[in-house]
Amino acid sequence: MKKLIPISIILICLLTAARIAIAQSTERAQPGAEIALYAPNQHDLYDGRFVLAASRIYQVGGLGDPAGWDHLGNDARNVRGIEGGVEINVDEIANTGTFVARLRVPEGELVIESERFHEFTPCQNGGIAAYIYEHGDSGCGDTNWPKTFGWLAGWGFGNATLNGQALYQDYEFHFMVTQGIRDRESLKVTYPLANKKSPAGEINPATMQLDFYIRSPETDDRNNPPRRVFDHFFAMEVTWK
Repeated sequence: MKKLIPISIILICLLTAARIAIAQSTERAQPGAEIALYAPNQHDLYDGRFVLAASRIYQVGGLGDPAGWDHLGNDARNVRGIEGGVEINVDEIANTGTFVARLRVPEGELVIESERFHEFTPCQNGGIAAYIYEHGDSGCGDTNWPKTFGWLAGWGFGNATLNGQALYQDYEFHFMVTQGIRDRESLKVTYPLANKKSPAGEINPATMQLDFYIRSPETDDRNNPPRRVFDHFFAMEVTWK
């Protein structure tokens, strides 16, 4: 005759498993979070379409900087404001759409475009993902920036032209619309933050920003990030349409 397991033991095991699951960082769940949010696809009326524009744009470093540059720009020492705007029109469910940035850099008119989205890691959800945590210790993305909640992010391949001439072809591309990683005045990233009081990221949820970059497949360890080309821009004003 089989020995029955007491229900109390079963409940303890289930609760322990639940605590372990909650303690693991994922793109949709973070340890210590005090609120929960329905995922987009849990809403009956979710259509997956995001139409946004961005302005008040800054360039980190420049085009063709000599080896040894820092294009993360977390200290904001090598950041300049530039003219231009960004238009995003994507379908998160179908992983399709367009990203277009038209920028006025010192060398002239730079246009960065992407319409070929691609999943490099599972948390990227086919190439376009909505309502996820990214960076820091989130379990999704690198640790170059603090953990932040992202309303929308896209990964894939993009092209760029400078004054109408081809500059980059099929370079890796990424954009993310997130909580405020940068200080609204100094533009600095306070990361890592000493004596953090919670597991939340070092960000300001009262602000929003757009980051985007296009990078070469070739690497160069003298640079930060270690790519031969890593053209990084961010926008401090984001408009939903």
